[in-house]
Amino acid sequence: MTLKTIGIVGAGQMGAGIAQVAACSGFSVVLCDLDQAAIDRGLSSIGNSLRRLVEKNKLTSEEAEDVVSRITTGTGINRMGQCDIVIEAASENEAVKKQIFQSLDRQCSPETILATNTSSISVTRLAAETSRPDRVIGMHFMNPVPVMALVEVIRAMQTSDTVFDSVTALAEAFGKVPVDVTDAPGFVANRILLPMINEAVFCLHEGLASAEEIDTVMKLGMSHPMGPLALADLIGLDTCLSIMNVLYDGFKDPKYRPCVLLQQKVDAGYLGRKSGRGFHSYTNQTNSLSILTGRNHPFQRCSF
Repeated sequence: MTLKTIGIVGAGQMGAGIAQVAACSGFSVVLCDLDQAAIDRGLSSIGNSLRRLVEKNKLTSEEAEDVVSRITTGTGINRMGQCDIVIEAASENEAVKKQIFQSLDRQCSPETILATNTSSISVTRLAAETSRPDRVIGMHFMNPVPVMALVEVIRAMQTSDTVFDSVTALAEAFGKVPVDVTDAPGFVANRILLPMINEAVFCLHEGLASAEEIDTVMKLGMSHPMGPLALADLIGLDTCLSIMNVLYDGFKDPKYRPCVLLQQKVDAGYLGRKSGRGFHSYTNQTNSLSILTGRNHPFQRCSF
């Protein structure tokens, strides 16, 4: 199965990153979102990322222009019918994702593969919302997408071997390392990562140490490139809470209960870098890509 045109639903941090990687790999990309402002922000993010690559002599200006020329945009999903695969990269909300998959199922050719970038939600349940469950699959990229090598390729219970093989090959064509993962709450990456972050929040909530000190322990003691609370701020505390709730609801195990402090931060609107405040303050925000691509990065594949 040859995949040439890549559709992406959602022009946020993840969707824009996937669009950039696909276009850099020579694919035609259709990037859509609900409104033009979101698309403009996504294109701006891609442009800034490409400029950094040009400045580092990893791309020429002409190559960067070619990348941008391969990306077309639109509001809504009416242009997804021309795509060989559509990757949904909307917010981590199951009801929203189900609605998107229902719409894509109506809009797209019966041959189109529908993939989700969900970081925790059941791919099997999303597949059941469509008339093509065998052509639905999870394709969980790590953040930031242009930097991180891992892609979790998640088989729904219904996913066909042909679709799995095609999506695995696509991830490799993107220059990524695909890992075959069975559908379960949190998959592998977030089933391990988010409980660690949640435990760091418990340490802060119980007054064991300050946020800065907790992050220092993990950076210097475990060689993590950034501490768990700073990483939570980068992911977004609302996303962290959503994933913990998926784990808690999915396994019915109290070890996955979200810390009350995490819930309170989200209730207060302290969502991390995107709101300017989380476990740390970001009055002078440092670009997250530069943090994750700096020196001394022995744990680069730890992202979410």
